Amino acid sequence: MHTDTERCVRAVQSKDARFDGWFFTAVLTTRIYCRPSCPVVPPKVRNMTFYPSAAACQQAGFRACKRCRPDTSPGSPEWNARADSVARAMRLIRDGVVDREGVPGLASRLGYSARQIERQLLAELGAGPLALARAQRAQTARLLIETTTLPLAEVAFAAGFSSVRTFNETVREVFALAPGELRTRAARGPLAPATPGVIALRLPYRAPLNPSNLFGHLAATAVPGIEEWRDGAYRRTLTLPYGHGIVALTPQPDHIACRLSLTDPRDLTQAISRCRWLLDLDADPVAVDSQLRTDPLLAPLVDAGPGRRVPRTVDGAEFAVRAVLGQQVSTAAARTHAARLVTAHGVPVEDPEGGLTHLFPAPQALAGLDPESLALPRTRRTTLTTLVAALADGTLRLGTGTDWERARAELSALPGFGPWTVEVIAMRALGDPDAFLPTDLGIRRAAERLGLPATPAALTARAADWRPWRAYAVQYLWTVDDHPINHLPA
Repeated sequence: MHTDTERCVRAVQSKDARFDGWFFTAVLTTRIYCRPSCPVVPPKVRNMTFYPSAAACQQAGFRACKRCRPDTSPGSPEWNARADSVARAMRLIRDGVVDREGVPGLASRLGYSARQIERQLLAELGAGPLALARAQRAQTARLLIETTTLPLAEVAFAAGFSSVRTFNETVREVFALAPGELRTRAARGPLAPATPGVIALRLPYRAPLNPSNLFGHLAATAVPGIEEWRDGAYRRTLTLPYGHGIVALTPQPDHIACRLSLTDPRDLTQAISRCRWLLDLDADPVAVDSQLRTDPLLAPLVDAGPGRRVPRTVDGAEFAVRAVLGQQVSTAAARTHAARLVTAHGVPVEDPEGGLTHLFPAPQALAGLDPESLALPRTRRTTLTTLVAALADGTLRLGTGTDWERARAELSALPGFGPWTVEVIAMRALGDPDAFLPTDLGIRRAAERLGLPATPAALTARAADWRPWRAYAVQYLWTVDDHPINHLPA
């Protein structure tokens, strides 16, 4: 979008928050870059130039605006809606892969050479993988500086910097303030956490956001021990690269309140990324709802509760295991099966609030389980053990950077994986916005009540007009049934 100057200028002059994250405005006279909704008086058009990423702005010598804090804007919805190598690379960079594995690790995950990835990212985003990762480290550093009491030297390494000197230089260059000055400014504001050891922050999103199905689904399907709904917040444990964490996510009118407790602060970037992914916070609800409203049978559902998101997962392998456990059983039965697995094979953790007890077991921990110990039909046991083996040895990968169609093919080749299981994993674990569930019982009931075609083939043909947002259409169709997944818990 940043190449459409006229459209960008209109967005900046109208301070349209819907475009935050789509592009960034750099002001040639002040050398500052802003989000489109920056509250200051818009600069003259001749002084504006537009970039597709904060990293590109920083590489061009611009510093972040202190008023609108462009580094905290929602991510571009393009990276969630696309399946090409650039989108997959952006999802992996956001997940901290470059910091942990370097550019060669990123390239190997994508199946390209490092040089190809560098060239593709430069062409589309104006910055390579190292610059994009550096911009993300700067944002993480700012969060730790402003929301924790960690010594600044510890902040530097927790944010992923290789040295304190590089940390200081980057913070000064990006924010035009030294780390100590950033902390002093934050101490005068409302950002200081109330609980020691807890990082409190806001997760922004594009309005509207309807929390009913999002948190309703997560709460209704919560597995005891790893998830719970408590005091208006969805809480769960997180398995992270350097340790583990506990997160509490609370819907607010203009943001999601996030409280993170981490055993290692180096996991902050990935924890935030996983929470945003879980709640689908980088979606563009205006674009989604506008497309779905063109169908006269869907339009009333969209108008009744606009801004529905797709509830995802913090771990693709975990969700795949839970999807198999939930085949052809009720939500309550699926929770029971998963809870038994967690109790038997999950890693125990301590929760100060007492409700969470374990991490979900990793595929490697499940690889040696005795199939006879599972209270499942024999064919389902085979399905589960085959899946776990493929996940444990790396044959099957279900992460944010996975190629959607390749994953579908690999899942379909496993015994016991029908269209419903494959598509629900594509929708909630892989994040494909066009995943569709025409065989789902709730979808078929909704189709019958709304006058949509009843057979899976006919419904799929009718749903062609909803593309590329069929996963969001599923969320609206599910609201036809009075099911707990559609209601925010009391």
